[in-house]
Parts: sequence; structure tokens; C-alpha cells
Amino acid sequence: MLQKDVKLDKTCKTWQLEKHIDFLQSFGKERHQYESSMMEFLRMSGMYWGLTALYLINDGNIPKEDEIFEFIKSCEHSCGGYSPAPGHDPHLLYTLSAVQISCLLNRELELPIEKIVSYVSKLQKDDGSFTGDKWGEVDTRYSFCALACLSLLSKLNEIDLAKAIDFIKSCQNFDGGFGSRPGAESHGGLIYCCVGALSIAGRLDLVDADTLGWWLAERQLPSGGLNGRPEKLPDVCYSWWVFSSLNILGRDHWIDKDELKNFILASQDTEGGGFSDRPGDEPDPFHTLFGLAALSLMSYDKILPIDPTYCMPKSVISRLGLKPQILSRP
Repeated sequence: MLQKDVKLDKTCKTWQLEKHIDFLQSFGKERHQYESSMMEFLRMSGMYWGLTALYLINDGNIPKEDEIFEFIKSCEHSCGGYSPAPGHDPHLLYTLSAVQISCLLNRELELPIEKIVSYVSKLQKDDGSFTGDKWGEVDTRYSFCALACLSLLSKLNEIDLAKAIDFIKSCQNFDGGFGSRPGAESHGGLIYCCVGALSIAGRLDLVDADTLGWWLAERQLPSGGLNGRPEKLPDVCYSWWVFSSLNILGRDHWIDKDELKNFILASQDTEGGGFSDRPGDEPDPFHTLFGLAALSLMSYDKILPIDPTYCMPKSVISRLGLKPQILSRP
């Protein structure tokens, strides 16, 4: 069934910086307590979304750093992996989030690095792919998580990088995009994961930037928003997945940035702060980060610069000495 694009007032809503800061700092308390409790199964990633967003709009300031790091340690397992909350199983997704948060706090060296490296490297299969945990699900999201996690710890050489790249290449489709595994449909989020992983590995030569750039640019709808696949509705999170991929490929000028800004700003909650998936819906930390991150890539207002590969502040990536590959404009 064909889905209709959202109708959008072309007049940008006023930028609500202070309300977004308040939304992020108060999430999990009072009016957001129920939502936060229901997110326990992904709390570690939820903290990464909220803290990264806060860092970008609060001049790099994150409150209660010691309390945050104590939570990370409470989710540490003897295998080296991290769970979303105490009492849950470890998973590669939350292990990356734990490392990302530690890097935001400039405390990554306090992590059990060798254990983390061992955990991640043992999740790599013979074909170069990665599973998310001991149960064996394979997905290119986990390829990105593994490469990002190890590179942030300066341990990228601890896996078979050549095989990891070969697996990602095997997931590329005729349209230039990437799916979750070989033969799977191209998808905006998975394209970001594969392009991001290749950026970390310095192998963007494997991507046909023009073909993939065209597919990504076609994701912009009349509302100005971006979708993840043809015939789907726009969603603020794809303002990041799609636009950052175009940025890495040097093709970000192939879409109308002013229209994209309008769509993101129209998705603000002007009363309580935060961003939703599309105008009129309820805000959450996930869409708040990716809306702000996309605005950062467009150098909007007072938002600090973000790295398009890692979705982390550029200042943090520079401090770590990382230089992901970015293609220049044609």
C-alpha cells in the first residue's frame, strides 16, 4: 500500500535549544519516568543517544559523569561485553554504546580494554561477519558496531579486517546500497552501517559513490524529510542515516538541505523539548539525537560539529586520533 508523505508547514518552527537541553537532562524523571522504565532493555544505547545529543547542544558539558560511569561498570560482564542494564545479557550493540559513552567522558582508558577486544573478536565468524551476541544473529549493523568499537579503543587490528570488509562487500546490491546480509534489500540504516564501516577501514573505494549517492538522494520527499526505503514515510532518524552517508560519500549537496532542516525543525516538541520521528508525534531521545546530529552536519546554530562516520562529536574523535575516510565532492 502506498504511504502518503506528511504535510508540512514550510515555515520553520523556532529553534528550542534550552527546551531540548531540559528534555535530555530530565528524561527518566517525572514526566518521562514511565518511558524510561520501559526502555530498560536498551538503556545503555538510550544513554548514548541522550548524552551525545546533550554534549552537542550543551557546549560539551555532561552532568553526573561519575554516576554515569558507575552505571557502565554495573553493566560489565566477565566476558568483556556490556548489557543494556544490570541483569541483562551482554550484546555487541550495548558494548559499543558503553565504549562511546566512555569516550564522551574521556574515560575509555578505564575500561577493561583487553576483555572488550576479546569479546568483540570472538563474535567474528569465518566469513568475516559478526554476530550480535552468543545466539548467533548475523547483521551488517554488527559489522559496524565491531569496527567502530575496536577503532575507538585503537584495537582495529585485533580482528580479521580483510574478511570483515569482504563480508560487507558481499551485502552490496545492484542499486549500490547494502542490506543486512547478502541478498537482503537495501536500507538507509544499513547503508550507513556499511558505508561507516568502510569509512573506518579506509575502503570506500569499494563503493560506487555516484550510484549509491543517487539512491540516497532519492530518499528525499516533498516534505523535505528522508525515508529509509522507497514508498516509505519520512522519519527524522533517516535525516542522519541517509544524510550522513551522503556526507561520507561527498554527495551531501545532492539533496535540498533547507527543506531537510525545515522537516527536522517541524518535528520538535516546542512545549517540552525533544524531537519525534515526524511532525506531531511524541519526542524521544533516539530521534532527538539523530535530528540534532543531522542539523550539526548542516552547521546549524550553536550545535557542536559531529563526525559523520562515528556519530560522535568531532572533538572526541580528534582527541582519539581517528581519521575516518571521507570522500571529496566530485
